[in-house]
Amino acid sequence: MKYLFFLIITSVAIASCNSAAESSSKNMEALLKDSSKFTSIQWQDTAIDFGAKKMGEVVNITFTCKNIGDKPLYLITVRPSCGCTVADYTKEPIAPGQEGKIDAQFDTKKSHPGDVRKTIFITANNSNRAPQFLAFTGTILADSSANK
Repeated sequence: MKYLFFLIITSVAIASCNSAAESSSKNMEALLKDSSKFTSIQWQDTAIDFGAKKMGEVVNITFTCKNIGDKPLYLITVRPSCGCTVADYTKEPIAPGQEGKIDAQFDTKKSHPGDVRKTIFITANNSNRAPQFLAFTGTILADSSANK
């Protein structure tokens, strides 16, 4: 009986989480279609050079944006260009005049030695509907060249 009760409670919790995620997704889609909710975004840097790192290191990169409009700014989609990078970002609305962040982690073990250029695609409720791309570059040193 306890198992059945636990199963029912778990099922209800999962269903409500899925419902909340679907509702949030629909709200974000609506936000992108309603130009009265658009604002302006300013990036501190859109390209960062992390320098030279040894193969196997994890590189942390932070991009900072500022809401320079008069409506709340929502970072809706933050999608790295490949599986070697993961990104976390400000998920709550960014008030006018306030800053948000995108923290990226680049795992050099999942890349290759030499020069690299990676991008992060951003969708936000900004008035300039052009896609936003952030980039970072650097050089990954192979183990043998790292010891020289």
